[in-house]
Amino acid sequence: MLVHAHPDDETVGTGATMAHYAAEGAQITLVTCTLGEEGEIHVPELALLAAGEADQLGGYRLAELEAACAALGVSDHRFLGGAGRYRDSGMMGLETNKHPRCFWQADVDEAAGFLLEIMREVRPQVVITYDENGFYGHPDHIQSHRVAMRAAELATAEGFGPAKIYWTAMPKSVLEAGINAFAQSTDNPFAGIERVEDFPFGTPDEQIAARIDGTDHHEAKVEAMRAHASQIPESSWLYSIAGNFGSEFMGVEYYTLAVGEKGPGVGPYGWENDIFAGLAPSSPV
Repeated sequence: MLVHAHPDDETVGTGATMAHYAAEGAQITLVTCTLGEEGEIHVPELALLAAGEADQLGGYRLAELEAACAALGVSDHRFLGGAGRYRDSGMMGLETNKHPRCFWQADVDEAAGFLLEIMREVRPQVVITYDENGFYGHPDHIQSHRVAMRAAELATAEGFGPAKIYWTAMPKSVLEAGINAFAQSTDNPFAGIERVEDFPFGTPDEQIAARIDGTDHHEAKVEAMRAHASQIPESSWLYSIAGNFGSEFMGVEYYTLAVGEKGPGVGPYGWENDIFAGLAPSSPV
């Protein structure tokens, strides 16, 4: 089970992981917490769908998410509490954080209760979500973390909690390699960033628990990104990096382990290459 904040988060952060396990026949449940109503629109023809205009972007992004899930091979997708229950809160510090329906204002126990209902049904062995800072500080990512962790706590109390909980991460060594690789490039997506410490995220390599290699499915991830065209324009830095690093950038994703026992790993830090490493054989979710 993956718990994400907005449509497109699932693709950018965990798309290769989802495609990899879907291809292996794992049962995957994606839970998205908002429709992404406050997203920045990158398609001029859709400008009037914006929150300050017709406020119809959420419905459009729902269709984009369906197309992205199809590209990744994910057939079980839910919205937390139903589509439209919680509204996109916008970036931290904006007035949209105060909207009475925004996810940032949601009661954590109530929202966790909706997620618990799904957990009772699918009984996930593994849950993937964000860290305490929502990876980079977005309020809906932070709230997704809180809700996922609370739901897992409640599920454990009922006797069926996940065996492992992973948080999305990016090793500092990977960020440093990106900075160095693009230092002399005219289309440097890291322009203005000289040190790893300048990023709002980054995890020391020794704290990484898993490196999932889904390079065989990088094309599926790119296709899913293109499905989210309203949010990821052709000029996006994501495509710029993908053009230079290809399958390595698109297909490899990293995680820290927040709950559970780390399984067998490889390399100097013993990174797992399977999120089910060390777990008894079952029907993965």
